[in-house]
Amino acid sequence: MTEPADDPADRASFGYRDVPASEKAGMVARVFESVAPRYDLMNDLMSGGVHRLWKNALIDVLAPRRNEKFLDVAGGTGDIAFRIARRVENADITICDINPAMLEVGRDRAADKGLLRGLTWTTGDAETLPFPDRSFDAYTIAFGLRNVTDIDKALREAYRVLKPGGRYLCLEFSKVTSAPVGKIYDAYSERALPLLGRLVAQDAESYRYLHESIRRFPSQRDLARRMRESGFERVAWRNMTLGVVALHSGWRI
Repeated sequence: MTEPADDPADRASFGYRDVPASEKAGMVARVFESVAPRYDLMNDLMSGGVHRLWKNALIDVLAPRRNEKFLDVAGGTGDIAFRIARRVENADITICDINPAMLEVGRDRAADKGLLRGLTWTTGDAETLPFPDRSFDAYTIAFGLRNVTDIDKALREAYRVLKPGGRYLCLEFSKVTSAPVGKIYDAYSERALPLLGRLVAQDAESYRYLHESIRRFPSQRDLARRMRESGFERVAWRNMTLGVVALHSGWRI
């Protein structure tokens, strides 16, 4: 008698592998525990510093205002939160990350920058956020959505915690719009990321996973569809650097 096939709903992608969904969060946690001390340096090296421009563009689109409450998910090292804080004096920003090691790096960076007020650091899962319904005016997530186990569940949680009129912004690696550039980019990320990871972070495997997770992330159109299915309206995206990354936006109306 043959064994029943695994239910695809019980599987999740971890790089190029499909693993039990119940195990992915722990596997991702180990990746980021390993890379946390060199995470920001590696971002600069991998992107040639361009990630800073992508994140600045997110803040430009967000256009943060006083008296708004901001939630930055998977933002443990503080890059997005610090940018909001520079735009809005005494901003109310909650940084939520599943990984305590990343949050520790972020707290240390905040102290170094003298940002001691207005930032709340919370350990939490994007799929089960520890916040009440309709708590925030804006939700941002930069380079974190591809690491969750269930993207649709994370999108529904984002919708839940936003106030009516609240905005969702997701900055994520996406599908390159130019075939020739796409080939060059794929070759670079496949070979250079693990090499940089080995030389700088002493961890090639974690950066091999990051490359593979980029390749398996939904296309711009597919992610937009899933955002609409989660309840968001006025969904749009903006390609940057020929689609190397895309900035998705949606509103809870």
